[in-house]
Amino acid sequence: MAQINTSLLKKCDLKIGSFYFYEHYVVSEINEGVTVTYENALHMLELAKTYYGNTTPFVYISNRKNSYSFDPTAHFKTTAMFPNLRGYATVIYNPINEKVAKMEQSFMNKPAHIFKTLEEAIAWVEELIIMD
Repeated sequence: MAQINTSLLKKCDLKIGSFYFYEHYVVSEINEGVTVTYENALHMLELAKTYYGNTTPFVYISNRKNSYSFDPTAHFKTTAMFPNLRGYATVIYNPINEKVAKMEQSFMNKPAHIFKTLEEAIAWVEELIIMD
């Protein structure tokens, strides 16, 4: 089976958190206490557009090491920007994060899955991208 490239292309530290860009996925680590909105995520979205454009398939991985909130309606705007977005993965570290992630999935219009490790999420990226 083919494998995706897991070499880090670029790490970007922004006001809302750190973003790790790989060939077919981006890992976000949002800062503690931040409320993510479409407006304060725009810089990250512009970076994602630079790396993935409209054609390179990719998955967004939320590595929820910290507690934060977000405006769930922002997903509708962001998925419209990225026809090449294949799915959302959320890596959780406690039962509260799992409950929040399950609620967030109801707003997703792409495949979404919850994982206990980053490695499991990356393996899922491989499934989605290689099946593409």
